[in-house]
Amino acid sequence: MSLDHDPATTTVLVTGASGFIAQHTIVRLLAAGYRVRGTIRSLARADATRAVLAAHAEVGDRLELVAADLAADDGWADAARGCRFVLHLASPLPAGPPRHEDELIVPARDGALRVLRAAVAARAARVVMTSSVAAVVYGHARDGSRVYDEGDWSQLGPEVGAYEKSKTLAERAAWDYLAGLPAGERVELCTINPGLVLGPLLAADVSTSGEVVRKLLARELPGCPDIGWAVVDVRDVAAAHLAAMTTQPPPASASSWPSSTRRCWTSPASSTPSSGAAASGADAAGARLGAAPGLALGSHGAPGGAGARQAPGSVERASPRGPGLAAAVAARDGDRHGREHDRPRRGAGAAAGHGPAPAA
Repeated sequence: MSLDHDPATTTVLVTGASGFIAQHTIVRLLAAGYRVRGTIRSLARADATRAVLAAHAEVGDRLELVAADLAADDGWADAARGCRFVLHLASPLPAGPPRHEDELIVPARDGALRVLRAAVAARAARVVMTSSVAAVVYGHARDGSRVYDEGDWSQLGPEVGAYEKSKTLAERAAWDYLAGLPAGERVELCTINPGLVLGPLLAADVSTSGEVVRKLLARELPGCPDIGWAVVDVRDVAAAHLAAMTTQPPPASASSWPSSTRRCWTSPASSTPSSGAAASGADAAGARLGAAPGLALGSHGAPGGAGARQAPGSVERASPRGPGLAAAVAARDGDRHGREHDRPRRGAGAAAGHGPAPAA
C-alpha cells in the first residue's frame, strides 16, 4: 500500500493521548500539519489534555479527543474510523508493582489487540506500536557475555516482573494476530522498543519514568543505588514514531525500531551519570534515535553529553516483525561503564515467527 499522503487531510490516531510519550508525539504530528485523533480513558480529562497540547503546538481544529479504554471494546472502532495511520502508545505503567500481574498484562495485551482490530477494520495503512526493551532482554543472562538482537524475546520466568511480562506479551500478541490474518487484510506494523524514556515534561504531572529523576533530585531516596539505565530522549522516541509511520517504500511486512543509548549510571557519591564516549548517526528515515545525557533531561540532539550516545543504524528483524523500515541498536548489557555495541535488533520474515504468545 502506498503511503503517499497530504498531512493536511490525513488523520492519525494516537492512543493514550494524555501520556508522556504520546503528548510529545502529538506535538510533532501537529507541527507537521497532521490532523490528530487522540484517545483518553475519560473525556473528563479532555480539557486538561487539550490545554497541555495547545501550549506546545498550534491545535486549531486539528485535534480531536475521544474516549476509549484498553480494557473495553467500546469506542475503538469509532476512534480508528477514517484514520490513515495508528500510533498505539497507550499501555499501563504504574509507579509501583501491581497487586497481581494481570492488572498490567491483560490491558496491555488485550488493548493492543483491540487497537489492531480497529485499525484493520478501518483499513489503516500502518500501525506503529510502542513496545520496550522490556520485551527483549529480561529472563536472559545479562552478564555481558552476548549481544541481544533482533531474534531475542524476553523469557518470562518467575523472576521477570509484571511490566516486562506485559510489554512482551502485548507485542507478541500483536505480531501473532496479524500473522493469523489473510494477507490481504493485514496492516503494516512497526514497533518501537525504547529503554528508559526521559525528557521535558509538557504537563505538570510527572511521568512514571520521570519520577525516577524527581525522587533523586528531591533527595527522597535514603541513598543513591549504584544502578544504570539505557536512556533515550522522549523527543527522539516521538521522532521515531513519525519516521516509522511515514518511511517509504513500505516494508514487505513489518519491522521494529528499538531506541538504544549508552547506559547511564548513577554514582552513589554524586547522583550523576558516569561519562562515556559518544557516537552519532542518522537513520534512513531521518529521525535520530539517541540519548538524553543521563539524568539531566536535556541536551536533546547533542552528542557527547555525559553518558550519552546517538546510535542508530539499519535493522531488520528475523522474527514476525519483518523486513526493513528500521533504525536501531542492540545493546550489550552488563558492562559497568556503559559500553554498548551497535547491532540490528529486529529483522526479516513475517512467516518465521516465534510461536503463539505465552498464556498470561
